[in-house]
Amino acid sequence: MANLLALLFLMVKIATTLASQQHKSLNETCLGGDTGFDLQIDLYRNSCPEAEAIIFSGVENAVSQDSRMAASLLRLHFHDCFVNGCDASVLLDDSGSFVGEKAAPPNLNSLRGFEVIDSIKSELESVCPETVSCADILAIAARDSVVLSGGPSWEVQMGRRDSFSASKAAATINIPAPNSTVANLAAKFQNVGLTLQDMVALSGAHTMGMARCSTFSSRLQDLSNSDGPDVNVDFLQSLQQLCSEPGNTALAQLDLVTPATFDNQYYINLLSSEGLLQSDQALVTGNDQTRQIVESYVEDPLIFFEDFKNSMLKMGRLAPLTGENGEIRRNCRAAN
Repeated sequence: MANLLALLFLMVKIATTLASQQHKSLNETCLGGDTGFDLQIDLYRNSCPEAEAIIFSGVENAVSQDSRMAASLLRLHFHDCFVNGCDASVLLDDSGSFVGEKAAPPNLNSLRGFEVIDSIKSELESVCPETVSCADILAIAARDSVVLSGGPSWEVQMGRRDSFSASKAAATINIPAPNSTVANLAAKFQNVGLTLQDMVALSGAHTMGMARCSTFSSRLQDLSNSDGPDVNVDFLQSLQQLCSEPGNTALAQLDLVTPATFDNQYYINLLSSEGLLQSDQALVTGNDQTRQIVESYVEDPLIFFEDFKNSMLKMGRLAPLTGENGEIRRNCRAAN
């Protein structure tokens, strides 16, 4: 098993090296521009050479026990970066008068995987104390989750530092809601410097994972009027049956066809009116431009993979703390 894991990690490193070479000009532009913030690849090569292998192993172990964890770890990075930048603020626990982001409506009873990050951080602290930031762990774990689920690889840019604070209010406002329109989604992404194309590409993360009935129940209220050309009544009725119990906490797959695989099936589902969340289905019903992007991803999954990688790199560079700002937490749940 150890030899297999080592081989798998080596394959990831080869893939990420090739991706880095193919996108060298993009990385150099981003690292040298106003949004680069001194992030760099292979930051821990000398200070903690085992860092990426330790993170990969922790993610691999977690995903092997629970395939849903890949989507959860990817989502943690997303929810972190959309609130005041990629600074691991989402990991901070409430303590005394300090209020973190975990109880914000988009996160409460929704985010998971904190224990996986804790375990990875603990091992890193034993090998390289106060060296690898929690924010970088989130970024690397998100990449590894995609790779382990059959998706693309990329060189993660590192050098983020961890915040001392968090913002429940910003988490409540900034994170897109599951019943959002395309206009609302576009505004949320534009607010942090991401484009419409980034929005559609990053929405492809919903090719994995699950969602509670409460996140899509508004779509199931009155199916008698659901007879439009872009409505799949059979699909909605199956969801209605799943969520029929009062106070139902059932979970539905975001992608019924390949729920644990990172592929372009999510977009295929949208064209069949089988998007689980209203914000998913809106990508093909609410805007011609987003629909065209979805169709391009259906036609060529490699285009989706390329766009997803580039958008993840852009998202990972959202207002990180670098240099003397922030800190390297010893425990991801609390400031030092």
